Amino acid sequence: MIPYLRKMKEVLLYLFEGNMLTQQEANEIFTEIASGKFSDAEIASFLTVFQMRKITPLEFLGFRDAMLGLAVSVDLNGYSTIDVCGTGGDGKNTFNISTLSAFVIAGAGAKVVKHGNYGVSSVCGSSNIFEYFGYQFSTDSGKLKNELEECGMCYFHAPIFHPAMKYVAPVRKALKIKTFFNMLGPMTNPARPQSQFVGVFNTEVQKLYTEVCQLAGIRHGIVYSLDGYDEISLTGDFKIVGNGNETVYSPQKLGFMNTSAAELHGGDTVEEASRIFYSILEGKGTKAQNNVVFANSAFALSCYYPDKSIDDCFAMARESLDARKALAVFKKLFNR
Repeated sequence: MIPYLRKMKEVLLYLFEGNMLTQQEANEIFTEIASGKFSDAEIASFLTVFQMRKITPLEFLGFRDAMLGLAVSVDLNGYSTIDVCGTGGDGKNTFNISTLSAFVIAGAGAKVVKHGNYGVSSVCGSSNIFEYFGYQFSTDSGKLKNELEECGMCYFHAPIFHPAMKYVAPVRKALKIKTFFNMLGPMTNPARPQSQFVGVFNTEVQKLYTEVCQLAGIRHGIVYSLDGYDEISLTGDFKIVGNGNETVYSPQKLGFMNTSAAELHGGDTVEEASRIFYSILEGKGTKAQNNVVFANSAFALSCYYPDKSIDDCFAMARESLDARKALAVFKKLFNR
């Protein structure tokens, strides 16, 4: 850390004066926070700074680098991988669209390193789904590599890969408000995927993620549905930003009818959400459910396969779900 920012008091005074952190400063300060060197009150004050002003891309990248540096390391060199996830926080309680899309794109041939957690803004997060069906969370590189090779997919349960976050968790729980940690999650996959397809809850976060991905050299697709969903909901228009392109699509432009919020409901319990999840994989999903999965999967595939047209990617997504290739990935991964 720079010499005059050795104590949290100095850091806070520096920030209260309107100064921004460099990427290196952000990295060093975050590393000290996550190493248990500051009190809960000091951490809360630090987090509050970024409630009062926007976090810069370089600050965010520094925090991300620190979090990855402290995470349990997994070496997946030699694989071209992608993560598909949403930030959460849209309060829509949809079925597990990004997790289903992960299985669909794995069924289409992509190597998926899914990073996730228990549900926060919804009844059931991706970790709830994996746990319900008996997946054993693990940081064992051999197990994860084998799953990626044999199944085309493996899962990273965030809490066991980011143990340093235990110093921040009580503060976040006590504050009961969104902090920049809510945005960090999707960008701190320990597998460091080369491609990321991420849904966000507003256009400001979309812009931030885009700049961070550009700085980090990550092939990306960042999606926001203009009516508030952190995924392609087909309830209205949505904007995708990725690799120098920014496009607004309507459901009709893709050949779909608008869906309703009720058609995307994810259930009221983990068990109900898991039943919906598996029924879609089995080919028993409604037209609205399937269309939303196709759309998210196709744009994720276009991120992973930048040379393929979006029409080709839609065809791959449809074949994966309709021909039960996505279900085959599921059964192999869960040994069901």
